[in-house]
Amino acid sequence: MKARDLASSAPSGTDFHRLVVVSNRLPVVLSPLPGGAWNLERGSGGLVTALQPVLRRSGGLWLGWPGVGEGDTEDIDDVLRTESEALGYELRGVGLTPEEEEGFYLGFSNQVVWPLFHDFQGRCNFRPRYWDAYTSVNRKFAAALAGEARQGDFLWIHDYHLMSVGEGIRKLGVTLPAGFFLHIPFPPLDLFLKLPWRFPLLRSLLSYDLVGFQSVRDRDNFLYTVTSLIPGLELRERGRLVSMEVAGRTVTVGSFPISIDVEEFADASRTPEVVRKAEELDVAHRPPGTGPSKRGLILLGVDRLDYSKGIPHKLRGFRLALRRYPELRGRVSLVQLVVPSREDIPEYHRMKAEIDRLVGEINGEFSRPGWTPVHYRYGQWDRLELLAHYRMARIALVTPLKDGMNLVAKEFCMASPESDGVLILSEHAGASSQLREGAFLVNPYDVEDVAATIQRACGLPEEERRRRMALLQDRIRSEDIHWWVRTFLDAAKGRGEGDEVEPLKRYVPPLPSGFMEGL
Repeated sequence: MKARDLASSAPSGTDFHRLVVVSNRLPVVLSPLPGGAWNLERGSGGLVTALQPVLRRSGGLWLGWPGVGEGDTEDIDDVLRTESEALGYELRGVGLTPEEEEGFYLGFSNQVVWPLFHDFQGRCNFRPRYWDAYTSVNRKFAAALAGEARQGDFLWIHDYHLMSVGEGIRKLGVTLPAGFFLHIPFPPLDLFLKLPWRFPLLRSLLSYDLVGFQSVRDRDNFLYTVTSLIPGLELRERGRLVSMEVAGRTVTVGSFPISIDVEEFADASRTPEVVRKAEELDVAHRPPGTGPSKRGLILLGVDRLDYSKGIPHKLRGFRLALRRYPELRGRVSLVQLVVPSREDIPEYHRMKAEIDRLVGEINGEFSRPGWTPVHYRYGQWDRLELLAHYRMARIALVTPLKDGMNLVAKEFCMASPESDGVLILSEHAGASSQLREGAFLVNPYDVEDVAATIQRACGLPEEERRRRMALLQDRIRSEDIHWWVRTFLDAAKGRGEGDEVEPLKRYVPPLPSGFMEGL
């Protein structure tokens, strides 16, 4: 496929007056009430928190699916208008039919893109009707966006659900500057090539002026894919940005690691309600023999129910730690919170059954009077409870098999009450590139490595715990969610990285300690 077939000829802008955000879901959740009314709840995630000030200042717009059927969108227009006035920026809904929701969201997004981009190609379901639904819904979003866009806008499209919106708006004649940010990983070339629709998807990604990824690894995977499929492209690097000319257009690609609202999160974790709840949880979960003035030695896992999170691998690593290091028995407990996800997909039911079985086996093998090794809870937790769990834990066990970023790691660090927590982090999480200096990095597939690291973290002296946590907190503060938004928008405006062109540096995975000694 030639380069001129892979991108449109929309020009890039250098500045903008209004921000237009497009995502699969709106930052509000709507649910029907008796009598035809609607209940509305505001989202509270870091992305919403970070984007709202920019949207308010620019009189911006957020476009997305409101969670209702296509025929209901007219009924909620008044609700969204009222909420828009309260928020200070506009909300626009894109309705989906049940068939579109099934094929676009449950089908292509979560049975093709999600497993493939997380290195689980064996779990992909490459049904052509899923691709048809995906492109149809992306065209619907593109049409809605084209109808709302105006001169001076910057269009910022988010995540894997909407990768094809870029090409859709270009075909409709929209030449405004547009950026795309992928919140999940981007796969290496050999995996991407397994996608039957790899060329149209790549063509759409190259329709954007700025394409952002979580890590240098993901950025380089994308660049290697592009340069492998389009011979002769010249890459120019400026800091975290790499630009190339495709069909007469400049396409810029960069790594922009997402984060949390550090100060807001740290302040919330210190409120009396959270402190009191954390103390209650500590008393409930602390191993026997822990004095009343001392926090228990508790490991914490917080994960969505998803195969990419590696929960069974984590449990096997913890079980091996108890088997190999008898001194941990009766002293250490794992509190594992699992949040339901994609409950309509059968694979997730099988995964939950495996987790239930492993927890039962571990507790059956090691439990003793007054001590249960694994406290496993499946459900939803409000913000207060989640913050309290972070404060309670001494060690966070964040070991996904693959993750775009993983904000649990950052949230735990900023909620550490005495700045003495320990982070055990998967080297396959995007956060590992930022947090490698203070965290213990592990390969979650290597249960012996996980077990040995748990044992080491449990015995870490206080001075070393504090030193490591200080490194983690300093890095997270310096690159928080507001830094992320500012950096992406500066790149969209052609600012922020200087003019110096450097040779492209490739992602190099971290070497384990002592690796060079054996050579």
